Amino acid sequence: MNGVSGTGSVVGEEWGARAARSRALAVLRVRGRALGLAVLPAAVAVVLYAGGVTGHFTGAAWDTARWVVTVLAVLVLLAAAAVALVVARARPAATPTVQLAETAAPDLYRLVRDLADRLGVPAPAAIALTPDCDSWLEDRTHRAHRLHRTSGGDGAPVLVIGSPFLWWMRVGELRAVLAPVVAGTGPAAHPDIAAARRFVRGLDAAVAVPGVPGLDPLRRFGAHGVGQVARVLLRACRGHAAEMERGVAAAGSERAQAVDYGVRIVAQEQVGLAYAGWDRLLTRVALPAWRMGRWPAKLDAGVVSALTELSRRDRLAEGFSSRLGERPACDLLEEPGAVDEATSLLAARLFHGGPAEPGPDWAPVEWSQYPEEVVDRKWRTDAARLHQVLDVLGVAEGAGGRASDAAGPTLTRVMAHLTTRQPGPTVTADPDPDPDQASTADATAGPDPDQASTADATADADPASQPGLDADPDPAPQPDPDADAGLDPSAYDEGEDDPVNPAAEALAGALSALLAREEAAREARVAAAAETARASEKGRKVTPHVAVSGPDGPLPLFPLQPPRTGRDLLADHVTAMVCCAAVDTAEAAPGLDWLDGPALLVGGERAADLGPRVLALVEDGDPEPLRVWLTRTGVRPEKPVRLV
Repeated sequence: MNGVSGTGSVVGEEWGARAARSRALAVLRVRGRALGLAVLPAAVAVVLYAGGVTGHFTGAAWDTARWVVTVLAVLVLLAAAAVALVVARARPAATPTVQLAETAAPDLYRLVRDLADRLGVPAPAAIALTPDCDSWLEDRTHRAHRLHRTSGGDGAPVLVIGSPFLWWMRVGELRAVLAPVVAGTGPAAHPDIAAARRFVRGLDAAVAVPGVPGLDPLRRFGAHGVGQVARVLLRACRGHAAEMERGVAAAGSERAQAVDYGVRIVAQEQVGLAYAGWDRLLTRVALPAWRMGRWPAKLDAGVVSALTELSRRDRLAEGFSSRLGERPACDLLEEPGAVDEATSLLAARLFHGGPAEPGPDWAPVEWSQYPEEVVDRKWRTDAARLHQVLDVLGVAEGAGGRASDAAGPTLTRVMAHLTTRQPGPTVTADPDPDPDQASTADATAGPDPDQASTADATADADPASQPGLDADPDPAPQPDPDADAGLDPSAYDEGEDDPVNPAAEALAGALSALLAREEAAREARVAAAAETARASEKGRKVTPHVAVSGPDGPLPLFPLQPPRTGRDLLADHVTAMVCCAAVDTAEAAPGLDWLDGPALLVGGERAADLGPRVLALVEDGDPEPLRVWLTRTGVRPEKPVRLV
């Protein structure tokens, strides 16, 4: 074989191909047994009729048996024909991708064809991009998928490439990564393997038929029966199909060792790095924008910035940024910007469940506009929602603030509502106090307005302040007010694992309910828009788009994060309120951190120490750490902030 050195690769490749063909025959034997079982009653009926003609099976009993077996054979054949028809016509699942025509990427198609020639395998039928860090071959020979195929040989699979690879990897690295994937087209062309794959994909599609919308009750009942039969057959051939795919992968990997083997080892390191940067970019940067009705239009270009930032921070990633001087694989595309925008929109649909087309409530955003269009709007929207819930709960506008500043929403109002009275030092009554000290204390007792209002708002909750109640005989020492109080982790480990702040619990519950209503309304709007678009496309005789939806409306196929708890939501909203106050009353600005998403910039530097202070207020009702930070930063919490 041309280009293969040694016998190890040949032996390994032959072993993998033989194992795949053996398992494919096992899958086909399951199909043959099912067919034999379906025709068995008909074969028995033929034997009974033959016995009657030859005079061996005569009498009333044999006549009854012939009729019963004939009816049974007809029913079984009809059921088998229905199952076979559904399996043959059911549309197999296809990964949502961005189709890449040869005119849009001639250099990339040329690279893949040259790679296939070097490997001695058929070239893929087409190339598609997916917003994920993976690459594979996908069979799209079903007639429902042929309309979307571009060039390529009949029966050849489609090469699906992860779009982040094109922007982060260099051309040589991409070729080395794609070599074992493209080598898989060789075993895929074998008739037995191709037939086994079609059978398994048909069974998988038949299982999903009962969930297809628009079926009447009778057809849905029949679809459930077909689905049960398909499940039984899938369980019977599942192990053989998995081993077949392993054999195909082993054969492709052994064959690909002849092409850029040394470069492939280095490229695999870039695969892991690209996956880490892509995951961080989606969860920390893109997700807040999607929740605001904006989708970043250059996600693939953003992963380069994220990984460059990672190489700057992490000493383990040193040297990776030097690769940026080489030719990137995205240069193989004619219009990288348009392809990046298409894959970014698809990523929003897959990971967030957004609409398929841009609109007034679903607009693209450039990275240069991200701080103003996403970060600032997110903070002010969350702050407005927080004050809306406070209004519903009946919290006074001027709670904890000066009367002259109570005309608008303030951070002081939020802090006063979440603050719980901390136990103070025990004051022992002196029967004969020093009159000089008493007068000095009275003269200097002019309280700070913020502290006075906070004390008034929480005085009822302090037993020590009530007359007739004994104070704690052994009080805990008070922290230094100038220190970062409440940031010692050991302070939170004492006592209960989850300290309860009643005001915070009530506020978190109300916030969760309001967000659930807003999300339900958003999904209803998206569903209505999708239904309107589908109806208009049907009226124009256009094939409708496949909606990314679930039983309760538009849903993401791959959710990025689990549902947030009420405490997490409250902490996010309080942080947003603090950031709004910092932007409006201090020298702060919204910013974008490529690895952590929305960030507050104070004096051009990211404020990374805000989170623990907000948690101290939300979880323990202790405002001191946050108040110290506000004082040091120059934020005035009593001033009203601008909301959306």
